[in-house]
Amino acid sequence: MGNSASPMNSAAFLLIAVGSLLGLTFPLGKLGSTAGASPVVWAFLMSAGASVSLLLYRVVRRRPLLINSRNTKFYFVAASVSLVIPNILTFSVIPKLGSGFTGLLFTLSPLITLAISSIWQVRLPNRLGLIGISLGFVGAVIIAITRGEIGNPASLGWILAGLSIPTSLAIGNVYRTMAWPGKAEPMELAIGLNLAAASMLLLLAIALPGAKLLVGLPSIPIVVIVTVAVASVMVALHARLQFVGGPTYLSQIGYFAAAVALLVGTLFFNEAYAALTWFGAVIVLIGAALSIIAQKKAS
Repeated sequence: MGNSASPMNSAAFLLIAVGSLLGLTFPLGKLGSTAGASPVVWAFLMSAGASVSLLLYRVVRRRPLLINSRNTKFYFVAASVSLVIPNILTFSVIPKLGSGFTGLLFTLSPLITLAISSIWQVRLPNRLGLIGISLGFVGAVIIAITRGEIGNPASLGWILAGLSIPTSLAIGNVYRTMAWPGKAEPMELAIGLNLAAASMLLLLAIALPGAKLLVGLPSIPIVVIVTVAVASVMVALHARLQFVGGPTYLSQIGYFAAAVALLVGTLFFNEAYAALTWFGAVIVLIGAALSIIAQKKAS
């Protein structure tokens, strides 16, 4: 960590790595859904697997376990809007919208983050930022109109559920920034968030009759292992990225996640999307780029 040339100190490296790993979770979630695992169980698998793995890593490295009760409210509120709600929605809509299309929705997170932070902090974006938000909204409408994969159009309800994902993530981005506990270590918060998410998801899995924990998982052991490994590395690097790059830079992981999800979905799952979907994605990216430039000029 002391070496400034280390990849772990490079926001660009961390951004690409976290975004790419996030993109892999979409097709992995599609495999889980195909095997019969419920969205709640799959989300639990990721949060529980990541938190347990990182806790064991700290024990092996003889690092102190800094999770404490004073941050409990932060853990549960942040976990609800950053992990529980978006993950359940994500793994619910993937079978209906396709992993690539779902990944595209994540590109809206930076735009919605900017809009929400402007409202909560009573700070309006400048003209360039407003143009970026407007373009992002137009792109989102275009993507929503195409309704997912060619030959497998989704209902308006599923589209709205999909659009709720970046909205929840954006709320989480703003909340974590405003409520970040003082002097807290990023890894401590990452483990605490995922433990809180895993506990809530476990209660949901027990309470919901159709979300039995072991249904589907024994039939895909390799996928389960890979998913836990991907989630663990992603969570660790995500915590480092928030520390190195800050929340604005962090919100851009959706662009790389969308690219990976679209590539894997197209190449390995035979997902096909209309030209209008791709056009909408380009409009969203242009809007996001303008918003990022506006934020840098304003800072």
